[in-house]
Amino acid sequence: MRDNNLYVMPSAGGPERALSTGGTETKPWATADYIAQEELDRDTGYWWSPDDRHVALTYVDQSGVDIVPRPDINANGGVVVEQRYPRPGRPNSVTALYVASVDGGEKVKVDLGADNDVYLTSVDWSADGKTLYAQRLTRDQKRLDILAIDPATGASKVILSETSPHWVEITHDFEPLADGGFLWSSERSGNRHIYLHDAAGKLVRQVTTGDWPVSSILGVDEAKKTVIFSAGKDTPIERRIYSVSWAAPKEPVALTPAGGWWTADVAKVGGAFVGGYSDPKTPPHTGLYRADGKLVRWIEENPLGEKHPFWPYRDRLPTPTYGTIKASDGEDMWWSLRTPPGFDPARKYPVIITTYGGPTGAAAYGQVTRAWPAASDLLYLEAGYVLFTLDNRGTAGRSAAFKTVIDRHLGQTETEDQLAGVAYLKTLPYVDGARIGFTGWSYGGYMTLNMLTAPNSPIAAGAAGAPPTDWALYDTAYTERYMGTPQTNAAGYAASDIVSRIGNLGDGKLLLLHGMADDNVVFENSTRLMAALQAKGVGFEMQLYPGLRHRAGWTAANQLHRMRAMLEFFGRKLKPEAAK
Repeated sequence: MRDNNLYVMPSAGGPERALSTGGTETKPWATADYIAQEELDRDTGYWWSPDDRHVALTYVDQSGVDIVPRPDINANGGVVVEQRYPRPGRPNSVTALYVASVDGGEKVKVDLGADNDVYLTSVDWSADGKTLYAQRLTRDQKRLDILAIDPATGASKVILSETSPHWVEITHDFEPLADGGFLWSSERSGNRHIYLHDAAGKLVRQVTTGDWPVSSILGVDEAKKTVIFSAGKDTPIERRIYSVSWAAPKEPVALTPAGGWWTADVAKVGGAFVGGYSDPKTPPHTGLYRADGKLVRWIEENPLGEKHPFWPYRDRLPTPTYGTIKASDGEDMWWSLRTPPGFDPARKYPVIITTYGGPTGAAAYGQVTRAWPAASDLLYLEAGYVLFTLDNRGTAGRSAAFKTVIDRHLGQTETEDQLAGVAYLKTLPYVDGARIGFTGWSYGGYMTLNMLTAPNSPIAAGAAGAPPTDWALYDTAYTERYMGTPQTNAAGYAASDIVSRIGNLGDGKLLLLHGMADDNVVFENSTRLMAALQAKGVGFEMQLYPGLRHRAGWTAANQLHRMRAMLEFFGRKLKPEAAK
């Protein structure tokens, strides 16, 4: 990519050739726009055919997207960035798809349908390169179509459609097979499962079944006709790697043992995989595994031995307790609880609740996992807090019903569930119910504000990082997926606006943190909250970070500063030194 155009250069030598010309900043070739990268998990705009003779590539027209002036405040001054940021109910980019021949000639435009206010979520080639596939998602995200395309003419036809009264989850679970058929995952049964379809899109058979969801398809072994996938089949707080035959489906075979959290990258041929594993007592390690799950050799064994940086603290690593509580609709919500070193059950301890709490992608998961702990969690424990985490409804990695109960009213069900978690904590004899803190970043910051502004809030103090405070200020794809547009769901947007609830916020209970160059949850989300709190005379504390974005640019130093700021704030508000 150079200057918004796509070039190819022969690896054997010779001059480069442009596969596109005329690209501009507002009308680039072969790139993924902001929404595709941020919300559709698509970070490219071009795809090579299997024989390397053709390239499918996008042409994105961003000229209709609103320019939202965004302050970018740094240590030595600031600038105003004219960012094209599509907000709910406002225009998106328009994406077209073409096929270019590497040997030159006119590009072929793909027929993506008459409606251009859609999302192009994924593009794939068939195994023989004779068919191009595109996934087209409607703007309201309630219908996803798989298009089969003739790359020579651009003609397309819909071979499979997924619909939902709530939203269709986006996945990378489209696996073209050598015989022209494909594997696909769907939530049509109420849980995400794998299905086999023929080349025309007709259902051949369901491959996996059960009251548990597939997390993601990781790869296939064509010779054995098996698909390799990850799932929390036995419990949502673990991940294992499984294989199952798509020709004669039976109970999936576990390729990895239970007890922790597995990830894998599967070879394109043969089913071997690079697997990663951790659990609360085992630091992450990575190995090369055969298709049957047998270890070939370590890539990074990372044993917790004398040379490991955590060796001096091995006896201080927490042993989490896991359990469930019932939501109001009877769903089981998983929680984890960790106690500080030297825990004495006869004493009363303050509690920190950490959360994200919001909806994420199909292959995502909650925060309650049997995995190696985050360093920040260990700092809270070392400071003398009980640490509690609850995966409320709306969290990924569960059934469709568990996730979609939040539809059109973000923040309400999730807060109800977290309050149920607090009620459970207060039944524990070693918990001081008057000293419970709450914290999270991004959606977790939003949840912190929701908890602090709940009527008769049981939260003594909260640290809210980069919180969305008005969903009308966030981007189209994420917000409209769960909330619709402000025009169609005015009541939902109004009810989810934190500023409308700040009359419930106690004086001095909030620490607000935000990067001053945030290009995702823009800084306006916090400035409008600051202004509203100041207008009401409500005291709060603040830590702002010049030049830092939502995730990018954070260093070990300023992350440590952020953590120290929160520990100091909670120390004053929850007074852990007074634990008895």
